[in-house]
This record gives sequence, C-alpha cells and structure tokens, in this order.
Amino acid sequence: MDELFGIVNVPSALWIDEEGTIVRPPEPAFPWRPPFLDREIPKGASPQLVDRLTEAKGVRVEHEKYVTALRDWVRNGPESPYALDPDEVIARSRPRPFEEAKAAARFELGQHLHREGRADLAVAHFREAHRLQPDNWTYKRQAWSLTNPDQGPTEEYEGDWVSDVRKIGAENYYPRLEM
Repeated sequence: MDELFGIVNVPSALWIDEEGTIVRPPEPAFPWRPPFLDREIPKGASPQLVDRLTEAKGVRVEHEKYVTALRDWVRNGPESPYALDPDEVIARSRPRPFEEAKAAARFELGQHLHREGRADLAVAHFREAHRLQPDNWTYKRQAWSLTNPDQGPTEEYEGDWVSDVRKIGAENYYPRLEM
C-alpha cells in the first residue's frame, strides 16, 4: 500500500468509487474508537508498558468524523461533499520524492533478506529506510517487530515507538483529517 498509494501508517484508507477512481487519497481511517484510548494501565505494569499506554492515550483519533464522512459517501456517492474531485485528490496526494523511493527499495530489500534468514544483513537496510523516510511508521513498526514485538528499544535500531512518538508528540502521530 505504501508503494502504490503512499500509506505510511495504519489504519489508513483511500476511497475508490465504482469506476475505479480515487475520490479520497490515503488518510487515517478508524471505523470505531480504538480500545487503546480507553485501556487502563494494569497494576504492576512494567515501566515500558506504562509509557506505551500513556503515549497511546494521547494519539489523535477522529473516528466519528471519519465514519460520518464515509457513511455520507456511501449514501450519496459522487454528490457527497466528502468525495473529492480529481484535482483535489491530486493536490492532497503526497508525491514520492527520490529519498522515499530509495527508502521503499531499502525496506523491500530488508524484508527479502529477513525472509531468507539473513536478519543480520536486513537490519542495515531497515535502518536506511528509517533514515530516508523517518515519518513512515509502517517501516519502523515492521522492523522493530522483527526484533522486539513490543516495539521497544533494541540494539539493532535507533529509536522505538515510545521515544519516536514523544519526539513528534502523540497528537501528531496521525495527521488531522481534512473533511
């Protein structure tokens, strides 16, 4: 999805009409309020879990806004104010600069090497993908999860989910919906 449409975080969606035309480019897409916003911090939780749950509670999620827009588009099709004309879709779509294209290639190479049992060689390619496109959370989470399912600090990678979210502010983890 990243390569085809520029999706750099999940959950994301794009809207494609019955004719195969994109009427909304990729954007955060929560169909309901995610449980992580309301999850209680368990007594005796590790400091890492406390940090992760605390940061997650600060993530901006506009699920009601998204669902309202989606339902309107389903009901009204091209007449929905949320269905964008082609020029607006292009204006809101992210171009792929050369660095991001290189990041995609490095990420794919890292995945291939990891699948082939060469995790030692994959790390350098994942690191380079992170460096070239630091706002691509999909790359980060995928690489982190190969060495630490909790996406915490590892010897292989600079940063981790909590530290990187703190750098940008949890409220900036997903961009605001432009509805």
